[in-house]
Amino acid sequence: MFPPVAGGSERVTRTRSFRGISRRLAVRYLENLDGERVDDDAVEGGDWRATLSADDVAIGPSLTLTEVTVEFEGDPATLDSLVDEFAQKAMRAGG
Repeated sequence: MFPPVAGGSERVTRTRSFRGISRRLAVRYLENLDGERVDDDAVEGGDWRATLSADDVAIGPSLTLTEVTVEFEGDPATLDSLVDEFAQKAMRAGG
């Protein structure tokens, strides 16, 4: 957890899952949103951090998709636009 900075605002966490994209692609999208990869599972921006995990999920009896879960942490005002911009990129990934 990040402690509040004197005079700063609170930090919140928002978790979203996205199907059909890879963890590698999710990291690239976050880097394109001014983030910097800090390890295999985390990207940090100026006042936000995104932690990623991935699982295969069953779709029907014989098909699986990758589901990437991103836990965004940061200032609420920053996360509003960051999560929306990331979601738009993730929705276009398959097409």
